[in-house]
Amino acid sequence: MSRTSSQSGGFNAGAWLAVFGYGFRPFFLLAALAALTLMGAWVAVGFGTAWPFELSPAAWHGHEMLFGFVAAAVAGFLLTAVPSWTGSPPLSGAPLAALAALWLAGRIASLPHFAASLPAALVDLSFFPVLGAMLAAPLLRAGKLRNTVFLLLLLVLTSGNLLIRLEWLGMTAGTAGTGVALTVGIVLLMVTVIGGRIVPAFTQNALRRIDPSFAIPPRPFLDRATILLTLLLIPADLALPETFALGALAAVAGLAHALRLAGWGGARTLHDPLLWILHLGYGWIPVALALKAAALLLGAPLGSGWLHALTVGAFSTMILAVMTRAALGHTGRELRAAPATVLAYLLLALAAALRSVAAVLPGAAYLPSVILAGIAWAAAFALFVAVYLPILTRPRPDGRPG
Repeated sequence: MSRTSSQSGGFNAGAWLAVFGYGFRPFFLLAALAALTLMGAWVAVGFGTAWPFELSPAAWHGHEMLFGFVAAAVAGFLLTAVPSWTGSPPLSGAPLAALAALWLAGRIASLPHFAASLPAALVDLSFFPVLGAMLAAPLLRAGKLRNTVFLLLLLVLTSGNLLIRLEWLGMTAGTAGTGVALTVGIVLLMVTVIGGRIVPAFTQNALRRIDPSFAIPPRPFLDRATILLTLLLIPADLALPETFALGALAAVAGLAHALRLAGWGGARTLHDPLLWILHLGYGWIPVALALKAAALLLGAPLGSGWLHALTVGAFSTMILAVMTRAALGHTGRELRAAPATVLAYLLLALAAALRSVAAVLPGAAYLPSVILAGIAWAAAFALFVAVYLPILTRPRPDGRPG
């Protein structure tokens, strides 16, 4: 394809084939499109659209946010990170297209129409194991045993999905809530591990261009303690729900996350949106855990917003932060946030704040605040699509593969 055609307004066959040149391309785009679709449906229900299904809209919404939106973002990140970790060629072409098609089939299989369908459940459950199988070979060939922990986490995520689908199939009772709690805990652990690598690394690299003497001192004990405390939250959530002990553990884990974040030089990143959004995203973790501790230890009504502070705040913000940065870097573009991207960051922050405090607003204000949060959240990802669709669907401007 000529440079002229790749920069034109249309998308020809060669440009669309570029989508399957690297894992981040289809899956970051699918994550954003899933965000728009899922939140659009959720807002429509909030406005009173009929829901003629036995499966509740809240149950479907929670499942698809985790196994649709978050799953696509996780796949995009790992399919991009593993080649960097191992020096192996990225998954591309027909295998990548097949994996994307499997994710899409899982979304169709997760429509409320198919909640009680065993074949649909099997399709949905297959995505993370297939992704793990595609990642395992390069990790094992390169001897990157430390990073094979992500393969185990993908299997645990599959277990969380299985617990949800079993209840939907009528085979178990009360396991869906356990599945959601397990999945949220694993995603939090992944954000803790990945965020602990990329936030200080990207911050130090960027700030050294301004001040060559700048350094973020390593604190291995705090890093390990934070990861361990976050890991312990998973069985505690399952075995000790709504207890004082869980609240105390959440408080200690939140403090560890806050201390970790405080040492990463966030105050010096305000000039660069691609940096401060990473700090903001990670910062929602100690906020969410503090809210959880306040709810369990003090019975504070505001604490009931902890789950949305974690999911809308930490998970969604970190996903958007990584997608906007990685898509630029891996397509050979300057690491500079467009004005529309900065607006997306601000809208997402507004959505997280509104959704986190909605439960303590006066009764008449609750539903409008939830709907407004949903609209702001969807608008943030709509802006991502507007800015990044050409980036993700066209070849690199420097002509290099990827």
